[in-house]
Amino acid sequence: MFMILFVLDEPSRLDEVLEGWSEIGIQGVTIIESTGFYRRQIKRSKLHLTFLVEPPSSILEEGNITLFTAVEDQALVERCLLKTEQIVGDLEMPHSGVFMSWPLSSAKGLRKHAEEGKKTP
Repeated sequence: MFMILFVLDEPSRLDEVLEGWSEIGIQGVTIIESTGFYRRQIKRSKLHLTFLVEPPSSILEEGNITLFTAVEDQALVERCLLKTEQIVGDLEMPHSGVFMSWPLSSAKGLRKHAEEGKKTP
């Protein structure tokens, strides 16, 4: 089992990414609104420089979206990376995102039925 973490730089592409991941068999994804150190520093600099000229809401930049999911094997990690880059472009380019994966030594509670109390065999 592997954990995938993807930081999406363009929140407007979230639905495309989720649909793409669903197409390749990824079902459960945790979605977190996030921001990074670099964006935070830029935002703070702009606030200090322009607060007197324009209202703060007009200069605040959008944050990121961070996605987490656990997948069965390395093959699905590779398919997920490929699908992600088909949607957002080469992740080595600026303003695309960051994709990481790592093996999980244990995981519990991932396979649940919609009905409460039922367990997957």
